[in-house]
Amino acid sequence: MNTGTAKDASGLKAKPGLGRVLKAAGYSLAGLAAAWRHEAAFRQLSCMALLLIPAAFFVTAVPVERALLILPVLMSLALELVNSAIEAVVDRVSLDIHPLSKRAKDMGSAAQLVGLCAIAIIWLAILL
Repeated sequence: MNTGTAKDASGLKAKPGLGRVLKAAGYSLAGLAAAWRHEAAFRQLSCMALLLIPAAFFVTAVPVERALLILPVLMSLALELVNSAIEAVVDRVSLDIHPLSKRAKDMGSAAQLVGLCAIAIIWLAILL
């Protein structure tokens, strides 16, 4: 039975309206902070984004091209957040080596590789 106590998160799901939006924003900021603190790959991608996003404004004056340059950079950050979340959940369940755990972690890593390839392909297509 759902008691909504401090030990389960069900009570957080019932917030309506602006309260829910504000709570969600707080959780998102906490997630970004946790990724920055605990994930070296997220910090590296963030530094790359701090270079590439401003560079997009110098590379082209065409707004659609700028958007095409910036979007995969932001998506790569999002993919890294999801990849890190998958790894955290797998590690939370068990630190034992298991084929399904490896598969989940490898697939998250592969998603990030696809994102990085998208950055390279789009930047090269626009720059060349």
